[in-house]
Amino acid sequence: MREMTKGANVSLTALGEDAGAVVVSLGWTSASGAGDADVSVLLLDAHGKVRSDDDFYFYNHPAAEDGSVQLLGKTPTDSGDEDRIGLDLTAVPADIARIVVAASQYGDARFGDLDDLRMTVSDRSGEPLVGFSIDDASVESAFVFGELYRRGEEWKFRAVGQGYETGLAGLATDFGISIDEGGEDGEDGADSPATPDPAAEPARGTQAPAAGPVPAAGPVPAGVPVAAGVPVAAGPGTTTPGAAPAPSGAAAAPGGPAQGAPSRAAASVAGIPAQSRGRDGSAAGGARTTRKKVTLPRVARKSLAENDSWQPARLFPVPTLKSDREREVRATSVLLAVMTQVPELGRRLTAAFGAPAGRTQTFTEVSLPHGDAPRRPDGVIRIERAGKLWTALVETKTNGNPLRAEQVQAYMDIATRRGYEAVITLSNDVALDGAPVVDVKIDGRRKHKVDLWHLSWAEVAHQAQLLIRHEGVGNPAHAWLLQELLEYLQHENSGCHGFQNMGPSWVPVRKGIEDETLNPGDERAVDVVESWERLIRQVCLRLGGELGQKALPVQRARRGSDPRERRLAAAETLCADGRLSAELRVDGTSGIIAVTADLRTGKVRTSMEVPAPEGSSALVSVKRLVRMLAEAPADLHVESLVEGGIGARGTLERLRPEPGNLLPRDGAPPAGFRLTLIKGMGNTRGNTESGFIRSVDDAVARFHQGVVGRLGPLDVRAGRRG
Repeated sequence: MREMTKGANVSLTALGEDAGAVVVSLGWTSASGAGDADVSVLLLDAHGKVRSDDDFYFYNHPAAEDGSVQLLGKTPTDSGDEDRIGLDLTAVPADIARIVVAASQYGDARFGDLDDLRMTVSDRSGEPLVGFSIDDASVESAFVFGELYRRGEEWKFRAVGQGYETGLAGLATDFGISIDEGGEDGEDGADSPATPDPAAEPARGTQAPAAGPVPAAGPVPAGVPVAAGVPVAAGPGTTTPGAAPAPSGAAAAPGGPAQGAPSRAAASVAGIPAQSRGRDGSAAGGARTTRKKVTLPRVARKSLAENDSWQPARLFPVPTLKSDREREVRATSVLLAVMTQVPELGRRLTAAFGAPAGRTQTFTEVSLPHGDAPRRPDGVIRIERAGKLWTALVETKTNGNPLRAEQVQAYMDIATRRGYEAVITLSNDVALDGAPVVDVKIDGRRKHKVDLWHLSWAEVAHQAQLLIRHEGVGNPAHAWLLQELLEYLQHENSGCHGFQNMGPSWVPVRKGIEDETLNPGDERAVDVVESWERLIRQVCLRLGGELGQKALPVQRARRGSDPRERRLAAAETLCADGRLSAELRVDGTSGIIAVTADLRTGKVRTSMEVPAPEGSSALVSVKRLVRMLAEAPADLHVESLVEGGIGARGTLERLRPEPGNLLPRDGAPPAGFRLTLIKGMGNTRGNTESGFIRSVDDAVARFHQGVVGRLGPLDVRAGRRG
């Protein structure tokens, strides 16, 4: 990879043979774990201006219908977060001369508060081509990291590093985007639930689905990039959260923005904090210019069954499955079929694997020659675009069955010989740091490279839930298919339940902690820490799917640090204190949820810190907090925080009649409060009702629903460890 300095440029073609499609990664770290930014892309003509507002891609307009631009979303790395953008340079319109890649922050946040600002450009296979670091950020609230531009028949990259103190609005205006700071007239449309019957009429307030295929795009697995949804068929109207904006429809003058067209960058980009805007980026009360999309209600309609013994008919029945082989065959076929018929899901699950947008077909149990006997991968995904084929082999496991390295290696060898692009493993395991869950050997002498990706069943369920509960799909039939897929995955007999076993080291490590016989440096403690990270990643997936917001683990290590070093340090803490700790950040809140599993006491603690309101007396602050938590669990522990320590404490049940008991006895004003729920920890290593995995998942869900969800979005600050 070539390192660039500010202002330098280089030809992408000279750096890699497969530079026709690239993945741009923007990364940063935050000492507090709460810092973040939003990425954006602008397509500019020869005059340095957008042709229309449709050439501006950001959180409210995440993808181009021609597949040239796709915001793939955030993914956790070993040292922070990374936002990734897919650019298909072969699909960029001929009158586009430059592609500008930028990022912006909201509110009073500044890029000087972030560390390790970096942009990386990789080819389709994920091989880094060029990197550029920004080390002079200070008061800027928006930054142009770099740009890709045409020179004759090739594309070149230039490291820019230009900052703006005026935020995304100032940056966008410079390139000809129409910004409506005050928003448009009108009211937000309420979400209109769709009937799960595909033959039924569209739900009231929705548009009839358009005929023909529906393009879509979006994000993916644990440890691999996650993409955002693409606008799909329907007429104009009000939107559900997460829908992408409709095209402006007004022709743009060359070199300038469309005149009279609804602005995609309306009030949502005018410095509004993320927690104050909807998933579509619009400000509360502002009109939305996005297309209507179909979601399903959280609560099912009243059943017509006479009693609970009547089971509803399902498109994908599972009770008859008896063997793991049957489960693998059924699960693969169900998923691949739905991916083909519901392009919104199919594009989400393939975009970051390097797959192009195009006509998709999927196959199962395909026989491929390999040595003396043919091999039969569980599935094959094939996508056609502009006469070229992209092919991936799929290897599936269900229940707790592990992927076998020799089997995956055989598929990698087959894919290499046949010129396929990828091998995708699919199991209940959760990938970490973007790394595959099995080790295979790559023959460096072969010119053709094959990518190995991993997808968790928990990630599939997460994406399906996001689409049908929050972001919406193109028509009621698609929503119904996704609902049936989700019902299948969640059935106890499907074997597709996500990470569900803490591994063979769990029992001896827990016993060693109880007996105080676990020694520092025990490799089994490192195994438990790694399983803990997988569990936290899955907790984030489930919480994010339920809320319709991104939930990610917080990593406080510096970018480029060794993940094993981090796990060794956590293992030392586990041996010494018997504790496993993690932190989660959820979009829509500024605070961080701290999770601690104490193996000595058998308790799971979930907590968050809340600042005392400014300009109020200590007693008024306490009373205001208690009122905010009127519906919170009575066993919530509340501690007042003072300089240099902890003040008074008590449960919410005791504080409700006497809020003044939370005031520090020395009269010092509290700087804030720590809210904590304590729950008994499961004993077994699995995902049963009494299992450790279930207890941690339930503890985080209860804390967010009962406590965090009752706090105003601006009332929370980054929590501290411990």
